[in-house]
Amino acid sequence: MIAKRVFVFFFASVFLTAAPPPGQATGVAGTVTGTVTDPSGATVALADVEIRNRATGFVRNVKTDNTGAFKIIGVPPNNYHVVVSAAGFQPAQQDVNVRSSVPLNLDIKLSLAAEATTMNVSGEAADLVENVPSAHTDIDSSTFNKLPTSSPGGGLSDAITMATPGVVADSNGFFHPIGDHAQTGFSVDNQPITDQQSKLFSTSMPLNAFASMEVIAGAPTAEYGDKTSLIVNAITRSGLGAQKPFGSLSLKYGSFGTIGEDFTEGFGNGRFGNFLAANTVRSGRYLDTPEFAPLHDRGNNQTIFDRVDFQPTSLDSLHLNLFFSRAWFQIPNTYDQQTAGQDQRQQIRTYNIAPGWVHTFGSSTVLTVNPYFRHDESQFFPSRNPFSDVPATLSQLRTLGNLGVKADLSYVHGAHNIKGGVQVQHTFLEENFSLGITDPAFDFSTSPGLLPYDLNNHGSLFRFRGHTDVKEEGYYLQDSITLGAFNIQAGLRYDQYNGLVADHQLEPRLGVSYLYKPTGTVVRLAYGRFFETPYNENLILSSATGAGGLATNTFSSFGSQPLRPGKRDQYNAGFEQAIGKHFSIDASYIWKYTRNGFDFDNLFNTPLAFPINWRKSKIDGLSMRFNLAEYKGLSAYTTLGHTRARFFGPEIGGLIFNSPLNNSVFRIDHDEALQQTTNVRYQRPRNGPWIDFTWRYDSGLVAGRVPDLASAFSLTGDQQAAIQFHCGGTYATINNPITSCAGLASANLLRIPAPGTENDDTNPPRMAPRNLFDVGVGIDDIFHAHKDRPRFTARFTAVNLTNKVALYNFLSTFSGTHFVEPRGYTVELGMVW
Repeated sequence: MIAKRVFVFFFASVFLTAAPPPGQATGVAGTVTGTVTDPSGATVALADVEIRNRATGFVRNVKTDNTGAFKIIGVPPNNYHVVVSAAGFQPAQQDVNVRSSVPLNLDIKLSLAAEATTMNVSGEAADLVENVPSAHTDIDSSTFNKLPTSSPGGGLSDAITMATPGVVADSNGFFHPIGDHAQTGFSVDNQPITDQQSKLFSTSMPLNAFASMEVIAGAPTAEYGDKTSLIVNAITRSGLGAQKPFGSLSLKYGSFGTIGEDFTEGFGNGRFGNFLAANTVRSGRYLDTPEFAPLHDRGNNQTIFDRVDFQPTSLDSLHLNLFFSRAWFQIPNTYDQQTAGQDQRQQIRTYNIAPGWVHTFGSSTVLTVNPYFRHDESQFFPSRNPFSDVPATLSQLRTLGNLGVKADLSYVHGAHNIKGGVQVQHTFLEENFSLGITDPAFDFSTSPGLLPYDLNNHGSLFRFRGHTDVKEEGYYLQDSITLGAFNIQAGLRYDQYNGLVADHQLEPRLGVSYLYKPTGTVVRLAYGRFFETPYNENLILSSATGAGGLATNTFSSFGSQPLRPGKRDQYNAGFEQAIGKHFSIDASYIWKYTRNGFDFDNLFNTPLAFPINWRKSKIDGLSMRFNLAEYKGLSAYTTLGHTRARFFGPEIGGLIFNSPLNNSVFRIDHDEALQQTTNVRYQRPRNGPWIDFTWRYDSGLVAGRVPDLASAFSLTGDQQAAIQFHCGGTYATINNPITSCAGLASANLLRIPAPGTENDDTNPPRMAPRNLFDVGVGIDDIFHAHKDRPRFTARFTAVNLTNKVALYNFLSTFSGTHFVEPRGYTVELGMVW
């Protein structure tokens, strides 16, 4: 029945809303068109047209056709220089500001080479800043293609974490955007994706499928709803307009038996295009592990992305995005679990079908329609012998189908850039779950409801099966108004949520920025109200709470109701400053006040996690980015983040397994005092040798399970060894835990507050600070190939160069225990054509 509804709705939305093409911008991407003429007004054929942004590294090159016309598609929102050159003429330059899917049309007149010309180009300092109220980071493929990847199959998460200020790295590709756990929304060619894209929940698209990303970390416009702490506007690569076939193939081999292959191929012409990315990877350290040395951690991942573009007329563009992926991996063991023979595994399969249609009405109006269907299936397998699983045997089969359509109309006139639209989606959830307690020493005092499922005493498996549909509607209207040096963004959004509960909210958004061109200074202020819907992953079981429900009778959770949407008020203030011709600073402070704050609860240090609601949260923090635009081959950036994430009990919805609940305030494990990433790259000439250096510093996330030495003494030997707990010079081992200490007891990898000083809000225990260093060296053209011939490439990458032993988290209620990656090397050979 579900499959029938999906089929009817999806194909009706595809064919009844017309269809999609590419020659024009889809989603947030813009299109720049134009005509090049000589002094007499005659068109100039085969002129070279380049559009460039020095701050992000974005560059696109095309030639004019026989009529002197050109078209550049897939241009991310930003400021650009357009340079046109042709034999016998002086180069011409023009500045453009891409802010809409409405095409920009340029008339460019070339002067004869013998003539003296004066070009009116805006000051270079102002080119490095953007006059918009939202704090955001623009990441071009030229930046993220050379960043180190420490998580197999997690390149997208790694790129976002390393390049975006205020985003804190966590285990297994998780990241915390500005103090939240997973409040990240993706917009891929205008397809909204708000379910988690971590490799434990789904399989994200391959990084080499993207041309660019705009990461909005504050004050998103009314177009965006649901998960809005971080918005990732991603534009995929296209073969439309390709003058000749292009592509790449790279083969990789690295530490832990890691082998992989990345392949891309694109081709097309002025009306048709196709782009394909197909990647595979296998590793002996697929997930982050609860021990520094990986145990039982093999995994593999395969992804295929294909984008087809067709432009039937000059006013219509169609595209079709197809994506399929499969991941299979073992669940890493502790030494105790390895000894017991634990053999838990997980498989995730994802596919996505997303067409799009863009139609232009005249020169000022564009209609965009994007239907989509995405399906995730996650299956968790227990060990064949249930008593090999410690402390419980678990299994799960969970599916998520997301069917929807997003349509919007953009209109540009004078100072106004107006956009209005609707987003309707229907999510189909199925959950099957079983659990049995296998540990004969399991403490049932806090969870007496689990006694019937004690397999050591003739208990049976707890079994759960549930289904629900979640229906959501969103309507929005916004206007970006340019008044001299001011940019005002005003909008209104309405969201309706009908799932296990029903709720709605009206959400005003307002932002103002001001550009002072002589100094290249932008100041900005913004306010927004947001409506955050519950996570869909394991939503049904986690919401089966309340009196007489699973939480009270089985898991002894204190949740009193199903999960409800969160309602947030958010304030942003910031500035952007250009310094000279190449350097810029962007700083932003954010305040977020939320009723019904969300998080996840981890079950027995497995990838099975359940969404929960806290009564409220207050989050504030500073984010900064220092950027050096490329100068004679050298480019660099530094990101900084400081976050205070204060959550207030009690838990009011969902399952929680490990921690007592009360009405007090506490710092959740998204809270980190300082996060810093510095990346420096040098390459000269353009395709010549290069070197890339990355320094990552984290002051340490909150780790609430060890608030004092008494708690540390009660840990097992394996747990004490993980944090390098010691009494004087004597360190705990797996078989020899430390239960008391007459001298000084401490832990190298965990900061335990001094006796009598621990406070859940002002002085919680934290993971120890860590510095991680990564280095990459390579060459993009080994044999100095002719421009019409393939280039051969080579690359060597070392992550965690000093082999630093450090923990992301420890016995966290919300994420378990995981070490950072040990030192690893990767060698890569490739070909580009």
